[in-house]
Amino acid sequence: MLLNKPVPLYPPYVDLCDFDFDDYPELDKIFSSNEPWWLEQFNWGKIFLTYIGRNKSAHTYERFRNDVERFLLWSFIEKKKPIDQLRKSDLLEYADFCWQPPVDWIGTSNQERFKITNGYSAANELWFPYKIQAPKSLKADYVIDKKKYRPSQQTLSSMFTAIIVFYNYLMAEDFCIGNPAQIAKKDCRHFIIDSQVKEIKRLTASQWQYVLDTAVAMADENSMFERNLFVIAALKTLFLRISELSERPNWSPTMGHFWQDDDENWWLKVFGKSRKLRDITVPIDFLPFLERYRASRGLLGLPSSNENSILVEKVRGQGGMTSRHLRRLVQSVFDQAHENMRRSEGENKALKLKEASAHWLRHTGASMEIERGRPLKDISEDLGHASMATTDTVYVQSENKKRAESGKRRKVD
Repeated sequence: MLLNKPVPLYPPYVDLCDFDFDDYPELDKIFSSNEPWWLEQFNWGKIFLTYIGRNKSAHTYERFRNDVERFLLWSFIEKKKPIDQLRKSDLLEYADFCWQPPVDWIGTSNQERFKITNGYSAANELWFPYKIQAPKSLKADYVIDKKKYRPSQQTLSSMFTAIIVFYNYLMAEDFCIGNPAQIAKKDCRHFIIDSQVKEIKRLTASQWQYVLDTAVAMADENSMFERNLFVIAALKTLFLRISELSERPNWSPTMGHFWQDDDENWWLKVFGKSRKLRDITVPIDFLPFLERYRASRGLLGLPSSNENSILVEKVRGQGGMTSRHLRRLVQSVFDQAHENMRRSEGENKALKLKEASAHWLRHTGASMEIERGRPLKDISEDLGHASMATTDTVYVQSENKKRAESGKRRKVD
């Protein structure tokens, strides 16, 4: 079977663990009718991604799967050369490809890789390896020009990181004898050395107030939105990442993860990045939001430490909500808050609410606490940063503030 367009290669981790070509007849036909090295290197990717899925977070698995899948598809379809024979020049060629992939490799929306057809998994024809989407602030009828696709510096760096780690794994398993990606990265012409002052993606106090007021109004009008209000308040006030509220294969947030110490201080235990558990301080002002959310679910008072009720449960089905579902809850509030603020104060002041993502709430909460004067060490620990230096770099930017202050005193004459 001639492969002249990209198709998905790897399913989610839970399905990859039990992968069988009998369940994926299209893939079976592709690999049985092409060069033997295709199947061999597909299996290298499968072994590597199984290792990543077993030892890293679901988000890390998805990120590495995206990059390994693109890399292998490029080697199969475009380069027609095994990855263990690639050299530095080939990897730089691949970087050029990633910088401006063919339009028939680019989609305009999130799509599942596979769909079930007659009981078997088949490639979703709407899936593409790369994706370009219109900015959230633009109108729905905006026409997307795929030729304008360019990866961000972060995306490009993540691509190299994934391929370097992939090669390192293959070397450790004696599949390869070198890592051309490691050598190629420093010579990639698409990297820009960035020494700009970083702007924190956060909401202003006024924008946050509109978001909170909107969420409260939605919940007051319809108890179905109590969950939206709780998620909004938790992400901002407790500095949570969206994944830390979501259901994951190795962690399910429950009400019992809220706990009270002997001094009657409240804490929330979360499973964060790098599979680390941490306890976050829970302020008194957050407790009424927790109580009203629990009341909407028929749960009395505040949680007990042995309570195993799902923290943010699905409306339909069992278990907790995924990150994707949680983002939709947040987005529905952002959309309504934007409309409310636009009507009251104009589009310019409301525009950020159209651009904002759920992660902005974490930045907003931490930034406001720093402005309030809370000790940086305490904020850093609640954020789950490895050191205060990280918190300072991201939120405080002390050196830049000193530079800006001294720069104000420059004279023209």
